[in-house]
Amino acid sequence: MKAFQPAGFDKALSAAALILVGVGFIMVFSSSAVMSGQKYHQPMHFLIQQITGAVAGLALVFFFLSVRRPLCQSPMVVHALLALTVVLLTACFVMPTVARVNRWVILFGIRFQPSELAKLSLVLYLAYYLEKKQDRIHEWKTLILPVSVMGGIAVLILKEPDFGTAMLICAIGGLMLYLGGARLLHLAVLGAGAGVVFAVYLFSASYRVERITGFVSTQKDIMGRDFQPYQAKLAIGSGGLLGVSLGESTQKLDFLPYAHTDFIYAILGEEFGLVGTLTILFLFLVVLWRGLTIAARAPTTSARLTALGLTLVITVQALLNITVVLGLGPAKGVPLPFVSFGRSSLVCSLAAVGMLLGISKRRRIERYGR
Repeated sequence: MKAFQPAGFDKALSAAALILVGVGFIMVFSSSAVMSGQKYHQPMHFLIQQITGAVAGLALVFFFLSVRRPLCQSPMVVHALLALTVVLLTACFVMPTVARVNRWVILFGIRFQPSELAKLSLVLYLAYYLEKKQDRIHEWKTLILPVSVMGGIAVLILKEPDFGTAMLICAIGGLMLYLGGARLLHLAVLGAGAGVVFAVYLFSASYRVERITGFVSTQKDIMGRDFQPYQAKLAIGSGGLLGVSLGESTQKLDFLPYAHTDFIYAILGEEFGLVGTLTILFLFLVVLWRGLTIAARAPTTSARLTALGLTLVITVQALLNITVVLGLGPAKGVPLPFVSFGRSSLVCSLAAVGMLLGISKRRRIERYGR
């Protein structure tokens, strides 16, 4: 029974995640207090919401640590979660539009973004399917079902619209199929087809085209389409080595729009400097290292692929966010896991950590015997 003690989970991963959540509290309050006070007459409005998301997410972490059976690999749970994801994504289109997009469902006064849940449910489904079909995954017909599921979810997210999340889901799904044994030639053909779909959708909206042209163009429109990326780089640059100190950012004072969400890394760089940004990057590298270690030691194929997929969901999303803030890629609207404001993102990121910790604990259980 010692194998079921709390000390069995991966402590480095849990520590890195908790530190990132703590940094998120600090930066959400710092970057949103002025705007929150003006708009809601409550400087802690966004911080309180972030804390409620963290409480819900940590409850899921404790749940995954307490259960003895790997629920995230149960066929019933996997298919139920996938069905729930599709229902919620579809429900977005009958909900009131927020900022001209249909990305949220509102139930009992709580707003939730189903595309965050889609990242987790798709990883769990692909891991389950790839283990079940591992002897035939090299065949074309075996790929039809998982590719159809992945494509259907991606199309629903594209229609919201959320181009960045749809691309992220397809990229991680494709990588999981490759790691699960799918032939590279088959994935290349499917990738080419997906590329055509994304290209058509990209050029169907002028603002997406402007983001791409603004990124590749040498002539920057810093008062128009390139305003936000320019202000983000200005914030990072003004931070120097040690930053201007906590709370002293000037870019958050209406210069950098929505500084508490997708561009919170820029405010962190301004207030804590290069040391602060490198520290956050190091913490995500710890998450990557421990996630890959958990996957390597996982007792089953499904557990291994689940750990790999969840680790990629967190770290690839973090990499995309940081590259956008640093001006190394066009704006995509992808939040920084654990740090950016957003209850949906925080809850699902912590749920992913909880599942990873559950897998690490299960590995230890099987190692010492049950």
